[in-house]
Amino acid sequence: MIANPARLILHRCDELARITDEPGRLTRTFASLAMRRANALVGVWMRGAGMKTRVDAIGNLIGHYPGTEPGSKILLLGSHLDTVCNAGKFDGPLGVILAIACVEKLHRQKVRLPFAIEVIGFADEEGVRYQTAYLGSKALAGCFDGSDLRRKDTAGISMADAIKCFGGKPAKLKSARLNPKYLLGYLEVHIEQGPVLVRKNLAVGVVTAIAGQSRFEISFTGHAGHAGTVPMGLRRDALCAAAEFIVAAEKFACKTDRLVATVGQVCAEPGASNVIPGEVRLTLDVRHQLDSARRAGCAMLHKLARQIARARKVKVDWRPVQQTASVSCSPQLSRRLKRAVNKYQSKVAVLSSGAGHDATVMARITPTAMLFVRCKGGVSHHPDESVSCPDVRVTFEVMNGFLRQLAEDYA
Repeated sequence: MIANPARLILHRCDELARITDEPGRLTRTFASLAMRRANALVGVWMRGAGMKTRVDAIGNLIGHYPGTEPGSKILLLGSHLDTVCNAGKFDGPLGVILAIACVEKLHRQKVRLPFAIEVIGFADEEGVRYQTAYLGSKALAGCFDGSDLRRKDTAGISMADAIKCFGGKPAKLKSARLNPKYLLGYLEVHIEQGPVLVRKNLAVGVVTAIAGQSRFEISFTGHAGHAGTVPMGLRRDALCAAAEFIVAAEKFACKTDRLVATVGQVCAEPGASNVIPGEVRLTLDVRHQLDSARRAGCAMLHKLARQIARARKVKVDWRPVQQTASVSCSPQLSRRLKRAVNKYQSKVAVLSSGAGHDATVMARITPTAMLFVRCKGGVSHHPDESVSCPDVRVTFEVMNGFLRQLAEDYA
């Protein structure tokens, strides 16, 4: 490891960001050629840090650093290696590369802890390719929905075929499940993706909870027609119905405390400038810290969609894609994180996450904790996403401090 581990971490983030499905911008999706190259590169770093690597049935990359005793419990560290379209460099990969750097420090110093460490690069967290997130962590947690294997991407490739092409084994996904009795916990480091740490002028913050999330695929079906010959009053324009719903969803979320609703994708068919759209497909993402409020919000949005469709004489199809409950982080692990943070900054910020993370799923099988890193301007899911070298250095030291405390308590 070079003298400045923070610079090495940032250099590796830069190197990994050059691996992409789309030339000229960073897009790395589940089971793609770019993900295969990313696993290969990160695997080299893991092995250089003294870990043995494996890729499981769905494509998660896992590096194992043994503890002092055979069969000792395992602390999981990591995040995801996939990205959104036209992404920044740090959402996901920073947590994986930081974890590798911590293990590399132990390896260089010839230190073993009373527990093993496994660093995970999850194969899919963003859900870009198949519109359902957390595929990698769901496989490890044993809650992967086998019916998702029939899902098809925009090119018509099923998830099962994509996994096979990647080298995975869709028929053996149950073998990827980790046994909870061998797990000590899961810690994920992630950029904040928000402005709280920037406003507080702090490098890192400890996460207390992660918001629940619902995703839907919605289609409005009307009747295509000639743009010049069908009178306005006789039209069944699917895009106008979708547009009315999008605005209604925004207004509803704005007047509902802490609810956020996002339409992120819209596809209009047949997609010609002189044809009235006959069908529109869109995605809806709804989040809230309270599951009851999220469910109530989703029910109201569904009602609004039906009302709009009825008034415009079109059909609406509402398909749930993903439901993820809100998660509270482990108080015990979070206390250790706070003690580690106390040594490197003036005060400890505690905050909740509006974004979803693999920690949400891993909490089903083991205690979880999260550490947020300040990102410039709170910008994320964008090429301008940025973290500073001093903040990465603080994060690296906090993680090392957390590992020392956990080792002392475990012994």
